[in-house]
Amino acid sequence: MFLELVATIAAAFAAAGMVLLLNRIVGGRLPKWFTPVAAGAAMIVTTISNEYGWYPRTKAALPEGLVISETIENQSFYRPWTYVRPYVERFVAVDTLSLQTHPALPDQRIADVYYFGRWSPVNKIGVLADCANARRAALIDAISFDESGNVSGANWVGVPKDDGLLAAICEVS
Repeated sequence: MFLELVATIAAAFAAAGMVLLLNRIVGGRLPKWFTPVAAGAAMIVTTISNEYGWYPRTKAALPEGLVISETIENQSFYRPWTYVRPYVERFVAVDTLSLQTHPALPDQRIADVYYFGRWSPVNKIGVLADCANARRAALIDAISFDESGNVSGANWVGVPKDDGLLAAICEVS
């Protein structure tokens, strides 16, 4: 966040400097209001660029094995450009390398799930998915497993068959 603020201020100074240089080249014919307007426009363009660039940069930096299962886009009235094209503010990724199954219950799988947010730290949670019954449960302290792989204490949530998180966990073989 701090680096984006520095980049925005640097863009404002660069735009103002270019306008001052252009004004000197044309002999001082540019209106005086043009410099602050150019600096403000550069700040807005830099901010928009950072908003739309966060998801592709973060996605490109993900390690092997992390599969994006869901993205959450944002539209805000104070960002009118988001109504033309919403930007990805948060996304969910499944670590397919952490996938675990029990031989007795191959339709139930455990995976680490990461929640990424634009201005928030990455959160990790274990998720138990029941692929056959289209349901999932967060792995919390109250959950326990017996020797045969059966789970007790899970708060199962039914999800549609096309749920992105369930699909990402269940489609990995």
